[in-house]
Amino acid sequence: MSSTAPAPAPQGRIAQIRETYRITRKADPRTPWILLGVFVAVFGAFLALGFITKSPWFWGIIGLPFAVLAVTFLFTQRATKAAYASVEGQVGAAASVLSALRKGWYVTPAVAMTKNQDFVHRVVGRCGVALVSEAPPSRAGALLANERKRHARFLGETPIYEIQAGDGEGQVPLRKLQRTVMNLPRNLKPAEVAAVRKRLDALTATPLPIPKGPLPKGARMPRG
Repeated sequence: MSSTAPAPAPQGRIAQIRETYRITRKADPRTPWILLGVFVAVFGAFLALGFITKSPWFWGIIGLPFAVLAVTFLFTQRATKAAYASVEGQVGAAASVLSALRKGWYVTPAVAMTKNQDFVHRVVGRCGVALVSEAPPSRAGALLANERKRHARFLGETPIYEIQAGDGEGQVPLRKLQRTVMNLPRNLKPAEVAAVRKRLDALTATPLPIPKGPLPKGARMPRG
């Protein structure tokens, strides 16, 4: 018999929500009370309208899904904020955020790195190639320029975009990074994207371990 242990089963939807709630509550202990307050406020408003119109059951039934929707929306927003907080300041935080891009985007973390722990991550998609730096503004420009030259030899006319991730002047904060990448122009067809990925295989470095976190899968944070 093989001694290889079976791969663990994928985490269920309920377990994911429970884990996200745990992390969100840890980041902000007020979360359950805020969610409860929103539910009571929204449901109470509908119920009050029901008593005014002498139809409390009717408006109560209508108000219940609206209250749940309001709580869900608020929880998603707070979970997203907690997700960013869980990786912010860590090495590879930008790569962690980029890895949550939806299907059709291909992320290679740390295609370049320096002794100062400055990184360039590569994203391939319909836009072409986006090189995303993770470094102070004083060093990010030169780092991106070097990588652009290195990639241009393999890419021909394929567009290359440079994005500086960070909180410095002219940089893109983590919370806006996915949206910035996804808003790049669509220049390639899917078949051309596959061809670009194949050409870049020779440049692929050993991936950098990136911080784990409950980042929602999607582009605009949140997008489930």
